[in-house]
Amino acid sequence: MKKLLCATVLAVLPMTTLAASVFTLQSQDFSDNALLDKKFAGANKSNPSCTGENISPELNWSAIPAGTRSLALLMTDPVGAKGLGVTHMVAYNIPASRSSFAQGALTNGKDYTGGKNTPGTLHYYGPCPPAGSGLHHYNFVLIATDLPVGQLKAGLTQAELVAQLKGHALGAASTVGRFSNE
Repeated sequence: MKKLLCATVLAVLPMTTLAASVFTLQSQDFSDNALLDKKFAGANKSNPSCTGENISPELNWSAIPAGTRSLALLMTDPVGAKGLGVTHMVAYNIPASRSSFAQGALTNGKDYTGGKNTPGTLHYYGPCPPAGSGLHHYNFVLIATDLPVGQLKAGLTQAELVAQLKGHALGAASTVGRFSNE
């Protein structure tokens, strides 16, 4: 009788009641762990490894943690620079009310505070893996924080941002895009 009652209760509850929402980050431009289109690669005439158009991919997220006041977004290549890692984007002071960036929006450097990436810019800098270095994984990590928008000054490096977020991070979501110049 108890099993029948439990089964009946579970059958009538909406699925959203049974499964807690999970903080997620995704893109309409690529699936998690899929190849990025060439247009998302960096475009720098002085670097032959930058073979794309430097257009940032669309990113969207849902179910941010309760208490989130702002978000931070990082894009890194952990094996870039021969294993030393490359930071392609540091963006923060993103309002908690925001739920996406359209394709190209992160390249424009608007609607967020830009931090300093490895190439030295304050906006999206697409993949530029050297030919022959294999497939690189570009990690997009969105961090929910309890800091108000505007709390962090512009130009922070990834390490400086992470130091500022200690004790203020509420959760994170990620997705991976892969790219190669083979």
